[in-house]
Amino acid sequence: MTSEDIDKSHIRHCLLYEFDQGHSARAACQKIREIYPNEGLGVTQCCVWFDRFRNGDRSLEDLPKSGRPSVVDNEVLRQLIESDPKQSAENMANMLGCGVQTIRDHLHAIGKSYRAGVWVPHQLTDEQKSMRVMIANSNLIRHDKEPYWKRLVTSDEKWILYENPDCHKQWLSDGQKAVPTPKPGLNAKKALLCVWWDWKGIIYWEVLPYGQTVDSNVYCRQLDQLDAALHRERPELVNRKGVILLHDNAKPHTSRVTQQKIRELGYEVLPHPPYSPDIAPSDYHLFQSLYHFLKGKTFADINAIKSGLTSFFGGKTKEFFTNGIKSLMD
Repeated sequence: MTSEDIDKSHIRHCLLYEFDQGHSARAACQKIREIYPNEGLGVTQCCVWFDRFRNGDRSLEDLPKSGRPSVVDNEVLRQLIESDPKQSAENMANMLGCGVQTIRDHLHAIGKSYRAGVWVPHQLTDEQKSMRVMIANSNLIRHDKEPYWKRLVTSDEKWILYENPDCHKQWLSDGQKAVPTPKPGLNAKKALLCVWWDWKGIIYWEVLPYGQTVDSNVYCRQLDQLDAALHRERPELVNRKGVILLHDNAKPHTSRVTQQKIRELGYEVLPHPPYSPDIAPSDYHLFQSLYHFLKGKTFADINAIKSGLTSFFGGKTKEFFTNGIKSLMD
């Protein structure tokens, strides 16, 4: 027992003695404080003890603390959260019989943080997941036997807005609200960028006129333009090694007309799992960089967009493109 506990016990014995003498809580507090001025005894504290004595409770021990327990077994909590990472702190607090803040403190202690998941364009079925694994493994096994990343020509499309607001962070005082940044609507003026590139850099790109999108006929026309660019820029690829085209499974890319055009050009198409932007180099590499380039920029017309894209593509090194293609194999 510590000296602090001895002091508490002694003071409480004094309070009980004063109660038995018929003195009031206020009088008892004043008398004890005169003898023990450093104990910090208050009138309210004395009244609480006198109420306990008056109700027949002559115990001098502290009552059990009210409220929920503040200690949680971290291993039990870890198993609970890993069984369902989406459950709320409130739900776990109810299950474990403790406070919400206690759950949050222990979750942080075991290295958990509360973050939103990434939106995906499609919830894959079990069959699609299996196909994704099978195609990815097949491509990796083939690459181990005969590295082909230098033969890849990848393509994709991206909408370029005429106005690209940047939601800047702001220095604010306590209670001051941040100035909101309007988000572009679904019908914002925009033009479609179509781009083809490989480990050396951009091979061919174009921006479609405002309001135009890609269909099979447009895509076949673009493949002819790509083939002409390849003969100019990558003659060794089309004449000796052979082009392996990596594009997604959008309908203009997989239509019968497009497939016929790809056969005429002598290209091979690398199998691509359905709904897999994380293994499309343009999505996870080129367009990520382009997104940061476009923030805050406003374009007066399509020529201004083309000028901006020319500047962006021209500023990228060969290493940038090489890293984007090679990371596909990591």
